[in-house]
Amino acid sequence: MGYIIRRVLAIVPVMAVVAVIVFLLIHLSPGDPAALIAGDFASAEDIAKLRVALGLDEPLWRQFGLWAGKLLQGDLGTSIFTHVPVTQLLAQRVEPTLSIAALTMLVSIIVAVPLGVLAAYRAGTWIDRLVMLFAVLAFSVPVFLVGYLLIYGFAIKLQWLPVQGYVSLSEGVGPWLRNLTLPCINLALVYIALITRMTRATVVEVLHEDYIRTARAKGLAVLPVLEHALRNAAIPIATTVGVGIALLIGGVVVTETVFAIPGIGRLVIDAVQHHDYPVIQSVLLLSAGTYVLINLLIDLSYRLFDPRIRY
Repeated sequence: MGYIIRRVLAIVPVMAVVAVIVFLLIHLSPGDPAALIAGDFASAEDIAKLRVALGLDEPLWRQFGLWAGKLLQGDLGTSIFTHVPVTQLLAQRVEPTLSIAALTMLVSIIVAVPLGVLAAYRAGTWIDRLVMLFAVLAFSVPVFLVGYLLIYGFAIKLQWLPVQGYVSLSEGVGPWLRNLTLPCINLALVYIALITRMTRATVVEVLHEDYIRTARAKGLAVLPVLEHALRNAAIPIATTVGVGIALLIGGVVVTETVFAIPGIGRLVIDAVQHHDYPVIQSVLLLSAGTYVLINLLIDLSYRLFDPRIRY
């Protein structure tokens, strides 16, 4: 319990540093939100008045202090462009993003771990080379290119699945899955490649251990041997799953843009185009917090795979 408390408390300074970096990167980047909102025909005086109204004329340290103060009270601020509270904007967009991320992670683990184990068991054969070729290609091809190819093949040519859009889970599991199939395949390919390569490398190493040779020599069947090897290789695989969350967060933005899904990724793109500081800051901060929290959960899960671990 003491370890968990220390880890949770360690998140606070990490998030504080992230908040400062995010704030400075966004506010020091080129572009003026007031000029974008005022329009092309606005005078310099109109833009100056709008900057005062938005609080952008204040020194950076004061702007950060006001934002951090609201943040500590649970207030993420209000969108400069839409004048809607950021929490409301996120609530409207969170379901599609969580749906894509959760389904992608589930599919990736279900497909990648058996593929990696199979490649490890058949190491050096054509099966191993075929699996590794797939992993290299899936990891190398850009996400947006795969997305457009999937749309062209399965949505336009075969007309099996929708081209774009999102259907809420409340309208039925079938339509929900149908609209998420292509986006999840698109995003899962990178994740599957990452986990497959790590699973193969770790299981191959474990299969050469003495206790595995002893189990084989005693006539233990293939499946129990692989199950035993996978359990001992689970910690590096779990670590890879946690690290892959960063890829998943970045991939969601691209995937939602390609498939026109109204999620948080699309919200970020719109916010960047309009220099909507409160929205960008909030989404980046929440993404960093989610990444840190998931990695904490991954670390705590190690004991499930190896009871010898003590925190």
